[in-house]
Amino acid sequence: MEYMSQEGYDKLVAELRQLETVELPQVRDAIAEARDKGDLSENFEYHAAKREQSRLLGRIRFKQRVLENARVIDMSRLSADTIQLLSKVEMTNLANGSRMTYTIASPHEADLREGKISVNSPIAKSLLGHKAGDTVEVRVPAGTLRLHIESIRL
Repeated sequence: MEYMSQEGYDKLVAELRQLETVELPQVRDAIAEARDKGDLSENFEYHAAKREQSRLLGRIRFKQRVLENARVIDMSRLSADTIQLLSKVEMTNLANGSRMTYTIASPHEADLREGKISVNSPIAKSLLGHKAGDTVEVRVPAGTLRLHIESIRL
């Protein structure tokens, strides 16, 4: 079971709809057009379109499985007392004094550019269950980070 936000669920549904209604028909048209050109054994366009179709079908099946197992979290039932999935955490790296803010997100919603880290990442795993004011040690590939949790928001 995959827990995610309503926003993440809606985004996955939109991506799946785009794949099924726009991209897949385009690839099927490209296959039909390449097939009309004759000999398929040496038809590069046909083979490229078939590979693209296979890739798209794999992505569609993957997104369908994710959505089948997805459960949208009811934000009204969450508390900002401790860090959990969908918590927005502001923390300070005690080694260099830099402040950072991350939202703990499902693996399918994680996007570092948006400040969303996967709940399966080393930082998120170390933060889960802690409260504002706690200091947490996180083992990352580059060594150990000491993070002071400044605030938790939803």
